[in-house]
Amino acid sequence: MATTTATGRSEGEPLAWGSSREMNALEAVMWRAEADPTLRSTICGIELLDRAPDWERFRAAHEWATRMVPRFRRRVVEPGLGLGQPRWVLDERFDLDFHVRRMRLPEGATFEDALREATRIAMTAFDKARSPWEAVLIEGLPDGQAAYVLKMHHSATDGIGAIQLLTQMHSRQREPTPDKPWPALPPPEDEHVARALARQATGDARAIAGAARGVAGRVLRRPDRALRDTASGLASARRVLADPPAQGSPLLADRGMTWRFVAMDVPFADLRAAGKAAGGSLNDAFLASLMGAFRRYHEELGCPVDAIPMAIPISVRKDTDAEGGNAFAAARLAGPVGIADAGERIQAIRELIRGARSEPAMDAVVRIAPALARLPGPAIARLAGGMATGNDLQASNVPGLRDDAFLAGAQVLRLYPFAPVPGCAAMVTLVTHGSTCCIGANLDVAAVKEPDRFARNLREGFDEVLALR
Repeated sequence: MATTTATGRSEGEPLAWGSSREMNALEAVMWRAEADPTLRSTICGIELLDRAPDWERFRAAHEWATRMVPRFRRRVVEPGLGLGQPRWVLDERFDLDFHVRRMRLPEGATFEDALREATRIAMTAFDKARSPWEAVLIEGLPDGQAAYVLKMHHSATDGIGAIQLLTQMHSRQREPTPDKPWPALPPPEDEHVARALARQATGDARAIAGAARGVAGRVLRRPDRALRDTASGLASARRVLADPPAQGSPLLADRGMTWRFVAMDVPFADLRAAGKAAGGSLNDAFLASLMGAFRRYHEELGCPVDAIPMAIPISVRKDTDAEGGNAFAAARLAGPVGIADAGERIQAIRELIRGARSEPAMDAVVRIAPALARLPGPAIARLAGGMATGNDLQASNVPGLRDDAFLAGAQVLRLYPFAPVPGCAAMVTLVTHGSTCCIGANLDVAAVKEPDRFARNLREGFDEVLALR
């Protein structure tokens, strides 16, 4: 008799992570917007390992992972004539050695060299005839350390989903587990396009009918309240979808296709204490640090600004939602760059985020995504790109791994997140790893023309906020 886990899943069964076979509307928009290559939605995690794993064990760990998470053996297929949503379909020609590889840096290399290699990997477009992910082991770092680069398409998961995946895929011990269950390979599939379209049409019809019944019920029960709610919702949607009340920085106006990764560490307890000292949260302190970095960058280059347009994701994931996938809305704000006092900046950011979260139509982009997803790729790119390119900064804070984690016998010392810059000048992400906040900044170097200066300003921005603790 097979043993079961705490969730009731048999140990020999795959995980439910990323089990949906159909992209949701937001994922379809991200996938199809790549008709414009500047809107590529590639996410990249870089783990610093205390040693180089044994290669055969490392490779076997990925073979096991693709059985535990069948999505990693599936590719994306567009429906005929572009009708309906893209689907995850078994790749009958799946080749693990295409997705998993290793490289060695030259003698004397540093982690900065590994970051440069990771940036090149991230900037390379996916082969869309294959499953959209790659894993690269970079060896040759000082003291026998190594770097692990995991590259995925954003349509597969958001930041929270990625941490859910790593939590389940990483081991809690250095020693191997020879008796761990190995699910069988997924069976061949007979995916008929007509059946898939019919299934999608039925789902759309049910969703529309359900929404119509809900609206009709509210109107019949309380027509006065229904009208007020409708007017309030429309007004909220206009605010949410409007450009933030800030002009884009003239220093950051250009956009290109070349990225630069910057990584840094901040003590978790110190950053949280700094936020608390100013009456805010760790997230408020994180965003205030970024505003400080942008203020310094602009002042040093003789172009001070009071505010920049920025966007932050707000999770709409429910406890009942399946793991993996994407479930977030975007809040667009005027980032208070011009506030020099770090404590006042934290308070200003706290009020901005509180206001964004209170908007009834905060998820307006999620609501219109089904309509956007039905458009041709070039049209999606024009509409989505128009919103994204208006942002000088996108920033995200994701709770990460709090316990020790190991990959094929190597301990994960740091986990640096690098989200895409789909039209924005910079994307900065924070992931907590144990007692450390790992900061990953992805810079469009056509916009941030002096990335070394910005990297220094980023450290200074955090130092300015940390001084509050």
